[in-house]
Amino acid sequence: MKPTIPLLLLAGLVNASSGDQNTRFQYCLQSQKSQRCTPDFQLPLSLRLTRWTCEEDCKYRCSHIVTDIAIREGRQIEQYYGKWAFWRYMGIQEPLSVLFSVLNLWAHLRGSNKLRRGIARNHPMRPYYNWFTVVNVNLWFWSCVYHTRDWWWTERLDYFAAGLGVIYSVYYSVVRLYHLYLKPGSLPYESTFRHHFLVPWGVLCTVLYIVHVFYLSVLPRFDYGWNMKVNLTVGVLHNLLWMAYSLPYPPFQRFRTMPNSYRPSYVFHPALIVLTMFAAISLEIIDFPPLWRTIDAHSLWHLATVPIVWKWYDFLIKDAQDPSWRDRMLT
Repeated sequence: MKPTIPLLLLAGLVNASSGDQNTRFQYCLQSQKSQRCTPDFQLPLSLRLTRWTCEEDCKYRCSHIVTDIAIREGRQIEQYYGKWAFWRYMGIQEPLSVLFSVLNLWAHLRGSNKLRRGIARNHPMRPYYNWFTVVNVNLWFWSCVYHTRDWWWTERLDYFAAGLGVIYSVYYSVVRLYHLYLKPGSLPYESTFRHHFLVPWGVLCTVLYIVHVFYLSVLPRFDYGWNMKVNLTVGVLHNLLWMAYSLPYPPFQRFRTMPNSYRPSYVFHPALIVLTMFAAISLEIIDFPPLWRTIDAHSLWHLATVPIVWKWYDFLIKDAQDPSWRDRMLT
């Protein structure tokens, strides 16, 4: 049911530039607060459980009331406090973004189960792939929380979890592609100079992530531009590394015991997955008012990543099952 207010009270007001600065919105907000936010007023149970306040509920109602007016008058729909007006469900602010985040979380759990069944316990990359799942389950969990209720701390945890997911992806990719991993039970004479870079590489990634989080945490205002640039740069680096995997002659040796002329049937899979990911990322660049006040570009981006996650786990398993790994594992 849509929130209602006597719209005649709003009819003569002048329309301001946008969203929460709109005169109609501000008048509606003050009217709703004076009528509803009384000592004996109580929100429905679903809103109390999701920690809505009376003022936040008034803002929600007014954003839809003013949006209704804009649609009826044929004017452009505006954002409120940096967000479009979404229909909530059971107190959840962006139901489809939550649903699609849950699907991504499930896709990683499904992929983790396939990893455990498809990759040998003594495979040198298995621990890194297991942590890949842990990091991404954490990422999508906080995405669910953030899209359920947008508070400053849920936003920070969502962004920081995403940043951890991005930098860990680069970390394990370099370990895999440049063979920094150690063979389980390896003897000293089997180690090479590149193995000595494993710990410094891990320390570097850890320090960079801590500095990134610290910088964003001590600022008086969260630097959204910096956060986006860092995640975009590191994310592109990760994708370029795996694009190179599909090249005829990549800047690394795909398999330690095989020349780069050895090209298994799945060698093009990373490039196809990365290109699909780049196409999906375009949804984050395109912004439009949510269809039926439910589906927007960001929620569609979350939906688009679900099959990409499935395919990525399938590739990791195929790569780990390649016969060239056999002499790198204990039998």
